[in-house]
Amino acid sequence: MKVSKRVAGVEYAIRDIVSAARDVQRRGVEIDYLNIGDPVQFGFQPPENVRQALINAVNEGENYYAPSEGLPELREAIAKKESAKGLSVSADDVVVTNGVSEALDMVISSIVEEGDEVLLPGPYYPPYASYVRLRGGTPVEFAMNLEESSVDMEDIESKITPKTVAICLISPNNPSGVVFDKESLAEMVRIADEHNLYLICDEIYDYITFDGGEFAGVGGVAGTAPVIILNGFSKVHLMTGWRMGYVAFNGASERLDGIRENLPKLARVRITTNLPFQHAALESLRGPQDYIGKFVSEVRRRRDYIIPRLNEIPGISCAMPRGAFYAFPKVENCAERFGGDKNFVMSLLERKGVLTVHGSGFGERYGSGHFRIVYLPDIPVLESAMSKLEDFMTSSSS
Repeated sequence: MKVSKRVAGVEYAIRDIVSAARDVQRRGVEIDYLNIGDPVQFGFQPPENVRQALINAVNEGENYYAPSEGLPELREAIAKKESAKGLSVSADDVVVTNGVSEALDMVISSIVEEGDEVLLPGPYYPPYASYVRLRGGTPVEFAMNLEESSVDMEDIESKITPKTVAICLISPNNPSGVVFDKESLAEMVRIADEHNLYLICDEIYDYITFDGGEFAGVGGVAGTAPVIILNGFSKVHLMTGWRMGYVAFNGASERLDGIRENLPKLARVRITTNLPFQHAALESLRGPQDYIGKFVSEVRRRRDYIIPRLNEIPGISCAMPRGAFYAFPKVENCAERFGGDKNFVMSLLERKGVLTVHGSGFGERYGSGHFRIVYLPDIPVLESAMSKLEDFMTSSSS
């Protein structure tokens, strides 16, 4: 039977590689899973008051269809959070979604048609390219400097064509941990504004930043530009399996009136998001926030172990991530020594039982020759994995 070529061409490297790991595991090999950025799987849990809010919502009968755009109180709380980060936004500018993935799908579905182009940061989170291709568009990568956490502005402007409809940012970045400063964000806003492009900024890791200073959100420099923020509760608020996200439009931009009117139609078509979990998300915004600082402190401790350790391994180099919980090491002469980054990752899995993700899964142009590591496990697990990686690199060079 017929299968859409667009669907058949969808890839999601982070999860696609798990099937290979299961095959290795069935042979009795113990696997170090460093591929999925899920803090909850590594022992971090939402706080008690948030879990209790979920239980209370179920027990109190909050089990019906919620408004398609989201629980009004939650939309108000989200608007308050994004306003505190600088965005001009009201509850009417917010749509609650089933995670950031659905938020991204709704936005891309609302703006991309056959032949359109969307600029993505190289490297980028894989669903960005998949959703663009599913709508008949073409993803176009632009260059970032991983060492300096900056964007090549000239490269972006050189890649804008009459077919370009949007620029996407992910800050902090997945997979590299790059965090853009206020000046870089302001320049991106200027470019989008001048070229009349949507600027879509994914800030799901907004408060998972290191090395001092407050997180700079794009909302603080958005002005009247057509800025759309994607965010949610999976990472900072430790609610990955609960699938709570949102879209927030820049309320000061009249150019967003069309999408602000039409995107909620997609929310109505899929009916609603889970109401009890919306109550939990509301509590996560209204309740104590001290657990976030403790979580970030633990993540930073792991980062401060793994990056120097990676850079000690012959043939491996890695820029210091400034946010999120990913490292994106580069493999020296990867194509010549291993036949490419995917072969590198598969060989590391087969021979040492360490599961990472090939860099080309995050974009061929700027991801090739790299691999992504999630550094959420306890340090003893990371120590073991790094020893296996070093042994693999040493034995491969002999």
